[in-house]
Amino acid sequence: MTDAARPVSAPLITPVLVAGCIIMLVSFAIRASFGLFQIPISDEFSWARAEFSMAIAIQNLAWGIGQPIFAAIAEKIGDRKAIVLGALFYAVGLSLSAFATQPWQHQTLEVAVGFGIAGTGFGVILAVVGRTASDENRSMALAVATAAGSAGQVVGPPVAEWLLRMMPWQSVFLVFAATILAVLMVLPMMRAPAASTRAQIEETLGQVLGRAFRDPSYTMIFLGFFSCGYQLGFLTAHFPAFVTEMCGPIQPGGVLHSMGITTTSALGAAALGVIGMANIGGTLLAGWAGKHFTKKYLLAAIYTGRTVAASLFILLPITPVSVLVFSVVMGALWLATVPLTSGLVAYIYGLRYMGTLYGIVFLSHQIGAFLGVWLGGRVYDITGDYTAVWWVGVGVGAFSALVHLPVRERPIGARAAT
Repeated sequence: MTDAARPVSAPLITPVLVAGCIIMLVSFAIRASFGLFQIPISDEFSWARAEFSMAIAIQNLAWGIGQPIFAAIAEKIGDRKAIVLGALFYAVGLSLSAFATQPWQHQTLEVAVGFGIAGTGFGVILAVVGRTASDENRSMALAVATAAGSAGQVVGPPVAEWLLRMMPWQSVFLVFAATILAVLMVLPMMRAPAASTRAQIEETLGQVLGRAFRDPSYTMIFLGFFSCGYQLGFLTAHFPAFVTEMCGPIQPGGVLHSMGITTTSALGAAALGVIGMANIGGTLLAGWAGKHFTKKYLLAAIYTGRTVAASLFILLPITPVSVLVFSVVMGALWLATVPLTSGLVAYIYGLRYMGTLYGIVFLSHQIGAFLGVWLGGRVYDITGDYTAVWWVGVGVGAFSALVHLPVRERPIGARAAT
């Protein structure tokens, strides 16, 4: 075959992927830092731990409800308009939260923040990236975009802690609001192709949703994503406080001291960063594996790994070493579910309405996140520790590992034809 006749592989890195990664990085950097505000805000206003937990729980639930809404908006009026709307919700929610002094005010405003995350997060961005990527690159492109969210988790908590040392938490919220608006400068790069085949153009959203809702595999994917949200929501909101209060002392003169981590509070923030760093590699590996192996089995393996890691962590003494080891292991499995779950939805049900279909699945994730965050605060106020919440996470993780096994990983159109 001559050079001219040899097919040219589509590039993995495209302007849409780069812009999507930047938006995801900033959006998730802000979202991942909310756990660091729990103690400062609760201490300033003498709130029970459950009050702030409820605000973050509402944020996660609003994010889940907003995800299919913003995905549908993107499919109806355009991806970039949906992203702008999401950024505006995000900035308004953060700005007004800076002036809130009552629990109900924070809890109400977290609805706007949750909608903002929905408009600048997985549902909209991954749908654009998925439509733009070639078939051979789609799994990896989704993983790269997801990994950018992980990179935000690496950056967000340390930056938030640094800002909190220099200014009050109210000012940090205003800085975050300005940052999410500034990221809109990359929107000219977000140009994704429209549906190209006649079947994609003529098929309505209602028809696609009806077919998916009648398919037991879609229900199992929906149910299986619940534990991912529960575990991630609980850890993002409560892990810094958990480490601050439950971890054994950091030995003077040790490795952590030499890295500037001298308190368990600093270790809690660093642990979220470690989770994010490990997740970059884990998510990219999941994207590569999703191209070569059956996605449902990979998801079952990830949830099994999470179940084992959480069980061992809570059973063994909690020390700085165990915190870091758990952070690395959990981080490698953290968002590895996202490119596999979104890729599974795209593969089975097609790309035309992938954003809405994945957004509905993601609602299950955020219902889990709501319960993980809220139960964390509620159980802490009642019992003084988080042990019961950990064991619930172990149980739902085992459930998710099992429920993915019967999923029929085959395009639904091909099933109907046979």
